[in-house]
Amino acid sequence: MAFWRSKKNDSSDESTAPETPSASSPASGEEASGGLFGKMKTGLQKTRRVLGTDIRDLFKAEGRLVDEDFLGELYARLIRTDMGAGPAGRIRDRVAKDFRGRVVHLEEVVQTITEDIREQLKQDHGDLAKADSPPTVILVVGVNGSGKTTSIGKLSHHLVSQGHKIVLGAGDTFRAAAVEQLTIWSERIGCEIVTGPSGVDPASVAYQTTEKAVEIGADYAIIDTAGRLQTQGKLMQELEKIRRVIDKKLPGAPHEVLLVLDATAGQNAISQAKGFSNAAGCTGIILSKLDGSAKGGVVLPIREQFELPVKFVGLGEGIEDMTKFDPDTFTAALLEA
Repeated sequence: MAFWRSKKNDSSDESTAPETPSASSPASGEEASGGLFGKMKTGLQKTRRVLGTDIRDLFKAEGRLVDEDFLGELYARLIRTDMGAGPAGRIRDRVAKDFRGRVVHLEEVVQTITEDIREQLKQDHGDLAKADSPPTVILVVGVNGSGKTTSIGKLSHHLVSQGHKIVLGAGDTFRAAAVEQLTIWSERIGCEIVTGPSGVDPASVAYQTTEKAVEIGADYAIIDTAGRLQTQGKLMQELEKIRRVIDKKLPGAPHEVLLVLDATAGQNAISQAKGFSNAAGCTGIILSKLDGSAKGGVVLPIREQFELPVKFVGLGEGIEDMTKFDPDTFTAALLEA
C-alpha cells in the first residue's frame, strides 16, 4: 500500500542528501552574472574546449585554404564532440559550399558552423506539455546511472520555484536507494511524495500518485520509474503497463514522457533514446551531466534521429543546476570563445 509525505524539517543524513549550490558552483558564479547564458557556457566548457581548440588549430595567422584536406580535418574534429556523422557531414558540406577554394580565417568558419548548428537544433514544443485541467502527469524514464532521480529533483525544484504544486511518485520500487533519494528531494523542495513497500508493483505507485495529485489539486505529478536497459523486454512492458494504469485514472495521461540521457554516454545515448522512445512513447529529453562531458554535440544526432525536443539540460550538481533548453543559447555557449 502506498503512502504519501509532505514537507517536514530536514534532519536527513547529509551523506545521502542531494547537493545544493555552493559558493563555488556555477549556480552562484558565472550564472549569477550571466544568467542562462552564463550557466550554459559553464556547463559546455569541455565541449567548447574541444571545438574551439581543435578548430583553431586548423588555421594559421594568414588563414587556411578550404580544400579536401581541410574539410576532412574539420569533419574529424566535429565528430569528437559526438555530434555524429550526419550532423558533422552537413556542417562540413555547408563550409565547403560557402568557402571551397578560398582562403578563410577562423572567424568566418565559426560563424558558418554556428548558423548551421542553430538551424539543426531548431525545435517545436520545447515547453512542458500542460493538461487541459490539472494535474499534468510527467513520467520519467531512463537507464540506471543516467541521473534520472536527480533530474526529477531538479525539475521539481524548477516547477515549485515557479509557484506550482507538485506530487512525486517513487516508482523505482526495486531500488531502495532511489526511493530514499527521491524522498529526500521531496523534503528539501517541500512537496508531497507517494511511495510503496520495496518491490511493490510500480504501476500501483504511479496510479496512486496520479490519484493523490487529483485529490490535492496539484499542478504536476512527476513519476519516477525503475532504471533499466533498453534491451530488457519485460521491463519495457512494465512501462507500457504504467502508462495504461495512469490513463485509466486520468484519461490522456501521462501528458509527458521524459527520457533522461547522460551526456557523458555520447553515442550510446542514441541507442537508449531509440529503445525508450519505442517502448514508452517519449515526448521529450532531459540531457543530464552536460557539465561533465566533452560530448555536448550529442544533442544534434538526438534531434536528427528522433525529432524529440530537448526540454531541459542538467548543468551541475546543485539543485538549481537545470535549465530549459534553448537552441540559440546552447549554440552561442557552445562556440563562443
